[in-house]
Amino acid sequence: MTDSLSKLPLFATDIEIAIAIVGKARAAEWKRSNLSLLEAKGFPKFDHIHGGRPVPLIRHYYDCYFGLAKQVTTAGPDGEEDMAAWTRSRSKRPKTKWAIRD
Repeated sequence: MTDSLSKLPLFATDIEIAIAIVGKARAAEWKRSNLSLLEAKGFPKFDHIHGGRPVPLIRHYYDCYFGLAKQVTTAGPDGEEDMAAWTRSRSKRPKTKWAIRD
C-alpha cells in the first residue's frame, strides 16, 4: 500500500493521523472539529499505554465508512454481572431435570 496511513507507525498521534487523512494544511482544524464527532461514531479511541490510536483500526474504520469492508461489532458488556450467582450453595440453586444428584 502506498497511502499515507500505511506510512504511520502501529500507534499514531492525533496530529499524525490528521496529516495522513486530510493533509498538513487542514490537519489542525480537522483534529479540533471532527475528532470528537468521529469518536462518537466508532472511530478508534486513544490508547494511553501506546501513546496513540491504532492505525489498523483507523484504516478499518474508513474502509467501513466508505463501504469497502463489512462492519465488525466487537462484543461488549451485556449487563450487570451477578457475582453472587457463582457462590450460591447447591441447595439454593434452581432444580432442573438435568441437575446432578449428590
